[in-house]
Amino acid sequence: QVQLVQSGGGLVQVGGSLRLSCAASGRTSFARYSMGWFRQAPGQEREFVAAITWSRGSTYYADSVKGRFTISRDNAKSTVYLQMNGLKSEDTAVYYCAVDSVAYYSGRYNYRSVNEYEYWGQGTQVTVSS
Repeated sequence: QVQLVQSGGGLVQVGGSLRLSCAASGRTSFARYSMGWFRQAPGQEREFVAAITWSRGSTYYADSVKGRFTISRDNAKSTVYLQMNGLKSEDTAVYYCAVDSVAYYSGRYNYRSVNEYEYWGQGTQVTVSS
């Protein structure tokens, strides 16, 4: 069982920055986990934001955040981060981190799919005001 605890959300003005953190605990092999960030705005489906793989830390981004957001990981701290710069009002949503513990063994990582991930953080609100 893996527990994910998120921090770092809040209210920011357009053009501002925030950094989200997601710390894993429990029976973890964090370095073998692929990690994703998703977001969900009111009345909308949860959507992919960014992902990072288990090995060399290959990263993937949604087109809507590419060039503005950066995902990174610190395996020593069992933590994944999402640095968000140049925030826009349309970035307002609840942000979730998630763990895929199977991709390391299967070699397949469908990082955009919510069904790929077994464990989820509690969510953190990000509100961008104009």
